Amino acid sequence: MSLLVIAVGLFCIGLYGVLTRRDLVAILASIEVMLGSATLLLVGLAVAGRTVQGSEGMVEGVGLMVIVLAAAEAAVGLALVISVSRRFKTTRIDEIVKVRG
Repeated sequence: MSLLVIAVGLFCIGLYGVLTRRDLVAILASIEVMLGSATLLLVGLAVAGRTVQGSEGMVEGVGLMVIVLAAAEAAVGLALVISVSRRFKTTRIDEIVKVRG
């Protein structure tokens, strides 16, 4: 139960950061906190379900999959932030007003 409370608390902190921050790097860091809370919950649930027969590698598989997804998300997010900052010369969301298709 405490694992669920911690994961929900971390997710809420990350969501608050996404909704209140105006800098793209801070928003990306808040998204990483949200992903970290989901990782914590998934690995915790995998550890709790380890008693099921035939699930010996489940915890390691879930943990590795989430770490790989987090690394890919961070790489794509940073690439987008660099692209936006080069184009608009800022990372503040309220200063980026020009959107073209």
